[in-house]
Amino acid sequence: MTLMSFLLVVIMFLAFFVFFSGINPQEMTIFFLPDSSVTYPVTVVVIGCILVGLFIGYGFHLYGALTYGMRNWLRGRGEKRNKEIETIYRDGVGRLLSGDIKKAHALLQKAIDKDPNKVESYIALASVNTQEGNQQGAITLLRKAKSINGKSLEVLFKLAATYEDLGEDDSACKEIEEILELEKDNRKAIRALRDLHMKHQRWEQALELQKRLLKAGPSGNRIQEEKEKLLSIRYEVARQKLANNDEDQAISSLKQIIKEAPEFTAARVTLGDAYAQQNNAEDAALIWQDSYKKLGRSVFLSRLENLYIEQEDPQSLLSFYSSALMARSNDLVLRFFYGKLCLRLEMVDEALEHIYTVESSAPDFPQIHLLLAEAHRRRNRIDEAIGEYQKALGVDNQLSLGYVCDCCGTTSLEWMSRCEQCGTWGSYSIAFRKLIEDRKVVEPVIPQPGA
Repeated sequence: MTLMSFLLVVIMFLAFFVFFSGINPQEMTIFFLPDSSVTYPVTVVVIGCILVGLFIGYGFHLYGALTYGMRNWLRGRGEKRNKEIETIYRDGVGRLLSGDIKKAHALLQKAIDKDPNKVESYIALASVNTQEGNQQGAITLLRKAKSINGKSLEVLFKLAATYEDLGEDDSACKEIEEILELEKDNRKAIRALRDLHMKHQRWEQALELQKRLLKAGPSGNRIQEEKEKLLSIRYEVARQKLANNDEDQAISSLKQIIKEAPEFTAARVTLGDAYAQQNNAEDAALIWQDSYKKLGRSVFLSRLENLYIEQEDPQSLLSFYSSALMARSNDLVLRFFYGKLCLRLEMVDEALEHIYTVESSAPDFPQIHLLLAEAHRRRNRIDEAIGEYQKALGVDNQLSLGYVCDCCGTTSLEWMSRCEQCGTWGSYSIAFRKLIEDRKVVEPVIPQPGA
């Protein structure tokens, strides 16, 4: 059918040519140069022009068809190659996730060899190197990935984390700063950089980053947590100022923190320390006394005791305890510290009265027995003192010394085959084993009688 159509076109073309020649018998002279020309019948010239046009058009069509075919061939070849590389990459990642590190390494390296510009392969192979303990190799791979795509947040985060694992925190900071140059409100990057500054006690920088994080708007369930962290960092800045002898700035900051968070124990303790550092014992005592009345934390009693003893003014402290006990007669912590102070001041009978009150009212704990043992010792009641020391140490007549889990530190009076806390078998050892197992034996010098 196609051949017949072609023949029909040829016949029609020849018929047209004969008819056109018959009605146009003239000739046409065409000059190429002033002295050069050719003469042809008009029909030949017209038909020639038509044929030349058709030939040129067909040439362009043939070129387009060849180009299109070549592009399709190259695209298909590229897609096939990319599909092959993607399959190798996914197999490598699958091996990595399943724990077959050796096979994962081989597959991901093959993916890189086939496509050296695939960033994901470098990231995955870096994870393999990390699991193999080759942190430096992971850094090399990630830096190569960064050279391919320096704006990849995944690469920059991975680099920062790997540097931090190596202890190169300054390099980690630089990578995170690059992330923040790309995305100034990236909350994950701000937190990571803040934590690194906190790790190295660069509290001023951490404070600026925490303010920036809150301005960026953390997710709703973390707002309160981040506000509390802001207070904590502000406290550390104030404490650092106090360490640098800038007491006025520290006191001003601490007062503002206490105003915003009245239950912030550390700020109240440090505010008293700041007054004491200024030799303002009166204000320090007032702060700690008021803080104990509001919060009931024993650290304030310890601070008060040390302050008044250093000031050689135990009477003021005794007066505070007396008035406080009148208002809080059921406060066992107050009675315990009062008894401890009485023992320190050689008021043994009064100390015993308060310590026995605590012992009879509170659950058993070693410190109460230590105070009772010391009180009995000062009254030369040796047997009672020994009994209390044994209770404090948890030592029975069989001299049971107790056991501790080597993995999580859970203690037990008896040896256990499996730790109930961490689930490890055979991990219980005598409590002091780690302290002495690597020590060398040193012959003791035994004093001779009468020496």
